[in-house]
Amino acid sequence: MRARLEETGYLVDHGLAVACFLALRLARPIFCEGDAGVGKTALASALAEALDAPLIRLQCHEGIEASQALYDWDFPRQLLHLRAAEAAGVSDADRLESELYDRRFLIARPLLRALETQPSVLLVDEIDRADDEFEAFLLELLSEYSVTVPELGTLRAQSPPVVVLTSNRTREVHDALKRRCLYHWFDHPGFARELAIVRRRLPGVSARLAEQVTALVQALRAQDLFKPPGVAETIDWAEALDALGASEVDAELAVTTLGSVLKYREDVERARGLDFAALLSARGA
Repeated sequence: MRARLEETGYLVDHGLAVACFLALRLARPIFCEGDAGVGKTALASALAEALDAPLIRLQCHEGIEASQALYDWDFPRQLLHLRAAEAAGVSDADRLESELYDRRFLIARPLLRALETQPSVLLVDEIDRADDEFEAFLLELLSEYSVTVPELGTLRAQSPPVVVLTSNRTREVHDALKRRCLYHWFDHPGFARELAIVRRRLPGVSARLAEQVTALVQALRAQDLFKPPGVAETIDWAEALDALGASEVDAELAVTTLGSVLKYREDVERARGLDFAALLSARGA
């Protein structure tokens, strides 16, 4: 599993590789928790590529309802069908009703699409933004990998999708949902692994620039920042510096481009007070 993921460009540690293997073997979801930008969402994309399966994404948000995630009826098409039937002189009410709720008028949302697509990888992104009611609904669906549509009956997955749930821990997700899943905590990677990720994602960036940027981001995370940068920001910063034609970074250039790696004014102001020259020399970069 580790080799297949790394072939896609996604570097994993042994623990995550084992979790992915067990998720496939046991048909259990993976619950990925950690700060933003550490690779949780990217894992789902890598799994989809490694398994040659479509990635189906459900982006959670405050107030999301089951109908937005599961299915809906195509009301405009139903109305057109009804008018066409009336124009054709069809008067059988029972027949009309059964036709209106035919499968062709059902709009499959991400959860239902994942159940009906084999194989598939379902990403339930930022589940911590949803409410308790949606969590309970999702738990029920993931327990049986089926859903009941009153007009059509029970729709069941022939084989369960690979499910990845992510949480940025803006609130605690209920234990019941976590117990249904294999849990993996995503921490910020160490210097060597983060550098390897940057080099893999940006092969055209100079080795020295990649090393310097990685060292600076590691140092920034040690500060008391409101939003420490993730690996995604490390890649963004290296890409921005490379776009400026830099093959290495100095203190002035680092300060000038802080907006590529820090996204809050307070964090930028705090970082501007750092001695970037000393930070670079501390790593020997």
